[in-house]
Amino acid sequence: MATISLRKSNTRLPPEVNRVLYVRNLPFNISSEEMYDIFGKYGAIRQIRIGNSKDTRGTAFVVYEDIYDAKTAVDHLSGFNVANRYLIVLYYQQAKMSKKFDQKKKEDEISRMQEKYGVSTKDK
Repeated sequence: MATISLRKSNTRLPPEVNRVLYVRNLPFNISSEEMYDIFGKYGAIRQIRIGNSKDTRGTAFVVYEDIYDAKTAVDHLSGFNVANRYLIVLYYQQAKMSKKFDQKKKEDEISRMQEKYGVSTKDK
């Protein structure tokens, strides 16, 4: 297997590689069993979290026991076709996710202040 050769040669992995994967473009009706079938082929899985709210549908987090298994899964499953949808498999990066959340929080705060003070951004 390729993962065994990676481990033995002590290959240095890029800094963005970690055990947690962020999966996008999933079919909305995918089950956790199907996720375990797809991602379990590449190594032992610690946890799978499938998004079920309006904002998170079609996404999931997959946590592997070993970083090399996660790397193999990303290499093989990026662009994998599931129910006529091509998966987008990325390494989870906390900094990027929190930036998106902070941006949304700031936009909400600005819109609340605009309403409070009667400021409109529309051109008249």
